[in-house]
Amino acid sequence: MTKPTRTGAEPPYLRIAADIRRRITDGELSPGDRVPSTRQVAREWKVALATATKALTTLRLEGLVEARPRAGTVVAPKVPSRSRRRPSAAPAEQELTLDRIVRTAIDIDIADAEGLTALSMRGIAARLGVAPMSAYRHVTGKDDLILLMADAAFGEESFPSDPPGGWRPRLELGARTLWSLHRRHPWLAQLSSLTRPLLVPGLIAHGEWSLSALDGHGLAPTELFDIHVLLFSHVQGLAIHLEREAQAAATSGQSEEQWMVSRAQAMQDLVESRRFPTFAKVVGSFDNGYDLHLDTLFELGLKALLDGLAPVIEGRPPHNSRDGSPSRARLP
Repeated sequence: MTKPTRTGAEPPYLRIAADIRRRITDGELSPGDRVPSTRQVAREWKVALATATKALTTLRLEGLVEARPRAGTVVAPKVPSRSRRRPSAAPAEQELTLDRIVRTAIDIDIADAEGLTALSMRGIAARLGVAPMSAYRHVTGKDDLILLMADAAFGEESFPSDPPGGWRPRLELGARTLWSLHRRHPWLAQLSSLTRPLLVPGLIAHGEWSLSALDGHGLAPTELFDIHVLLFSHVQGLAIHLEREAQAAATSGQSEEQWMVSRAQAMQDLVESRRFPTFAKVVGSFDNGYDLHLDTLFELGLKALLDGLAPVIEGRPPHNSRDGSPSRARLP
């Protein structure tokens, strides 16, 4: 990025915005081209992330750029003319709410575009046009904010009040709903491990759906919960790679396809070494290489899991109490 000459007392974020604006209006950056990320701006201009965020927010409010999931900030399809008026000032600080802070943090310009590493309280405050301490009046810090973000993100999808019949359609709907949320918000898979789960209502609602689908089939409580955790681990285990690929692309500057091309000779050496004959036979049989599709793997794995679990779930009749209702597990 070519930095303009620093003149006067103009704030740094306005100088940065002016330079990117010039590149757009002069045609150096075309509609759809990716503009520098907040981290790139911060590094090249030697400014804080909050300042970089404020510069890109200025351009977004002007309609010059827009955010796209997994692509970051790009030049808007229709660039406004030079005479377009600047937007009015950001809403007053007294209008700041916890919901606005959480939704801004989730916004595709920040967590959804660049992952949780790009998230900061100062950056969010800059986006909202308020002083950093104003945000701290609503949330104590980044860790608490992430929990609120997760709760809101998992709560974006709900389940029908009239569930489909049968345990399998209900589990399929639950797993696919979770997968769609992780696809929409890839950072969700990075938040916790199976051994230290997120205890937020938005996620527990998805657990309630799966557990209720399995309840009443004669499963012991531990067995029932193990199946629930296994299905969730299938979603989370694949979703982790959504964020890792995005991080790898940002770090290396190479797309997945470009990375594979750069490793073509190493792959060929492995195939020709004859040390791994089955690997060589399978890989050598691909006409145009192997395309890994996470959606395909998700569906394949879900089917395999449910096929394998069917005898366990259906193998025993439900244990009913005398009044006909499912029996409850005894608490110690």
